[in-house]
Amino acid sequence: MITLRPADTRGHAEHGWLDSHHSFSFGGWHDPKYMGIGALRVLNDDRVVGGAGFPAHSHRDMEIITYVLSGALRHKDSTGGSSVLKPGEIQVMTAGRGIAHSEMNADGVAPVHFLQIWIVPDVRGATPGYQQKALDVAAMKTGFTVVAAPEADAAPFRLLQDARLSIAWPVAGQVLSTTLRPDRQHYLHVARGAVQLGDQPLVEGDAALITQESAVSLTATADAELLLFDLAA
Repeated sequence: MITLRPADTRGHAEHGWLDSHHSFSFGGWHDPKYMGIGALRVLNDDRVVGGAGFPAHSHRDMEIITYVLSGALRHKDSTGGSSVLKPGEIQVMTAGRGIAHSEMNADGVAPVHFLQIWIVPDVRGATPGYQQKALDVAAMKTGFTVVAAPEADAAPFRLLQDARLSIAWPVAGQVLSTTLRPDRQHYLHVARGAVQLGDQPLVEGDAALITQESAVSLTATADAELLLFDLAA
């Protein structure tokens, strides 16, 4: 079963320096129909103007994934982590028993466009940590590639939850197929570009909840960046 989630059903916050769309209830936007999918609690699509950003603030007991679509994001945190995150890289931060971090546009003029994803961990009070590295772009261009998963899966990034994130970068005309576990939930988010999923066109910001399916096949109708979450039912 496939349930479509059009981009225009997301929450929207406009603060001048920040233009943010919320896939799930967040901040001042609350919709009981959209409280998350399994352990996936937040999927925010953020655009921040040059020189602005989120000053130091704290989190606890959350796995926080940051994925840049364009521009550059400067990260600093209380574990000593400091870096600039660019397209083709990903960052996973374990808030654990408490971490403070800031995320600022690394450019004084050009905007930065990124996704911030929160996954509720299955343990509380873990040691805070920070991971960042380049993604395997060549693999993502061939199909969905697991980038974050529980430690036993030996994915590039560890998550403290029975959840997995796969990313694909298909080009226009490319067909992607991937197997799924029908006893789990899968959430497909179109971060950029456009795809055809069955008889349904999906464009940037659209999503689909996929349940009770053993496989999914789609065709990129434009160059695209796709995120696929594998979550316990």
